Amino acid sequence: MKTPTAAPRTPGPLAGFTVAVTAARRAEELSGLLRRRGADVVRAPALSILPLADDRQLLAATRAVIEEPPDTVVATTGIGFRGWMEAAEGWGEGERLRTVLAGTTLLARGPKARGAIRAAGLTEEWSPASESSAEVLERLLAEGGLTGRRICVQLHGEPLRDMVDALTGAGAAVVTVPVYRWSGPVDPAPLDRLIDAVAAGTVDAVTFTSALAALGMLRRADAAGLGPAVEAALRGRVRAMCVGPVTAAPLLDRGVPAQWPDRYRMGGLVRLVTEALPAAATRLVTAGHRLEVRGTAVLIDDLVRPVSPGPMAVLRALAAHPGRVVARPDLLAGLPGGATDEHAVEAAVARLRAGLGAPGIVETVVKRGYRLAVAG
Repeated sequence: MKTPTAAPRTPGPLAGFTVAVTAARRAEELSGLLRRRGADVVRAPALSILPLADDRQLLAATRAVIEEPPDTVVATTGIGFRGWMEAAEGWGEGERLRTVLAGTTLLARGPKARGAIRAAGLTEEWSPASESSAEVLERLLAEGGLTGRRICVQLHGEPLRDMVDALTGAGAAVVTVPVYRWSGPVDPAPLDRLIDAVAAGTVDAVTFTSALAALGMLRRADAAGLGPAVEAALRGRVRAMCVGPVTAAPLLDRGVPAQWPDRYRMGGLVRLVTEALPAAATRLVTAGHRLEVRGTAVLIDDLVRPVSPGPMAVLRALAAHPGRVVARPDLLAGLPGGATDEHAVEAAVARLRAGLGAPGIVETVVKRGYRLAVAG
């Protein structure tokens, strides 16, 4: 009696795509969500969150808020506001701080900050849809009458000089609450490898969950002399996927296109990646097979076939002109590594045929070049 064979598994929607995760926080969660959808994930934190080396600054700011309550408090991040509350509890000042904040006008920069405020048993008065510090500042300035008003701003790793200077210039007394700071990654090697991969076009998408991560990667690329190559790749085949428009700002400032979901959440980011990458894949019927060209693999009749960079470059060039002959010199020009001998094209085609497992897909046209076996 024959043992029944299991039905072949349907590949995940991201099978054959390589997605980079630059997040410092919740990186494992984001990576897991992408892997469960079939993606190959590259982890490369672009920054790290560091507690203040000396928390006397935070203690002094907390006591200043308690002893001279502000009129308005701006919470800029969820992690920062929660960290502030937890630190106050540790000093035995938690209840006093909550009592003071309950009597102020609380503004939340976005949903995470809003959630942290509510988790502390408090209620925000307003939060911008854009999740932008600039919009919070615009609201405060539009209210007018800031002279003599005391405004507390919870920082999020950066000094927020523009906001502080504008409020001070309008006559407000500003108290800043530094909870943590951002720095470069503890181990920069994964980020350096990612920058090389982006420049080479061997990843399909880079995800960003904070503007500082995007800025950190761009600055690191600049320092390595790879800034132009990285930006060119991000304007081309490699997609920049951001959790929201604020995160995308450093990319947009450099003319790099970025995408973000309607809902600025990690789940929305994962859905965006899951929908956008397969939607851009090339789909053909060739030599009796359904062929889908993805990032680092090809789906042949829904079977995932990994393809190395050289053969993939050949396949992309052929798939861009299905059924038409592509000359060897044109294929050679697209091979990675700067090959100059047309024998490199023949070797890449041989590896491509072997990788596809269906040699009839790529046809040789004697003395002219190669083409995909597409009817018509």
